[in-house]
Amino acid sequence: MSDSVVIIPTYNEKENIENIIRAVFGLEKKFHLLVIDDGSPDGTAAIVKRLMASEFADRLFIVERAGKLGLGTAYICGFKWALEHGYEYIFEMDADFSHNPADLPRLYDACAVQGADVAIGSRYCNGVNVVNWPLGRVLMSYYASAYVRLVTGMKIKDTTAGFKCYRRKVLETIDLDNIHFKGYAFQIEMKFTAYKLGFKLVEVPIVFVNRVLGASKMNTSIFGEALFGVLRLRWWSLVRKSAF
Repeated sequence: MSDSVVIIPTYNEKENIENIIRAVFGLEKKFHLLVIDDGSPDGTAAIVKRLMASEFADRLFIVERAGKLGLGTAYICGFKWALEHGYEYIFEMDADFSHNPADLPRLYDACAVQGADVAIGSRYCNGVNVVNWPLGRVLMSYYASAYVRLVTGMKIKDTTAGFKCYRRKVLETIDLDNIHFKGYAFQIEMKFTAYKLGFKLVEVPIVFVNRVLGASKMNTSIFGEALFGVLRLRWWSLVRKSAF
């Protein structure tokens, strides 16, 4: 049994899923891995189930959902599963190698050894560490994080990061059913909620590499949700209509 589970949401990740699973399981630190697949028509789930049956029955798990229900709901589904199965450290990670599996032990150490409640794999805490993104997207992401800091008061440099480790107590304390956003703003809302609840958030520097295989799920409507969603988060916190 491991004390840690990595949650990876998938939709059409057949080019990446086996390699990312093997990379996580190749680490010295033992992690379990949960895939939340939103009905990928390319057979992503079938690849996971083959690996479960042939090699990783005690470490690899999958939850299959009927269709594309949103990143936030995928992670909340995974969080609830992880809490039910007794994990102490619960990770978010992308399937496409934009997050380096070799950084998982560093996020774990930040929580398990150094005492953080939420460890954030940060692209921006030591300059700008992004590889193979167009300049426009780098600037959009960087200034989006600056905007979130301004509105929310959080000191986090990479407020939109999706590579994270949570201590169990954080996810037990947050009312997961009261998380409002499903897309890009979900990552901001989870950090802001943990921050408002008084948990210790720390940033761990990483290098973010744009995907090589498969299609990106990012679009301008996702950024729009974040732009207006942050204002709504701030308003909810002021009028006490949210969990904090």
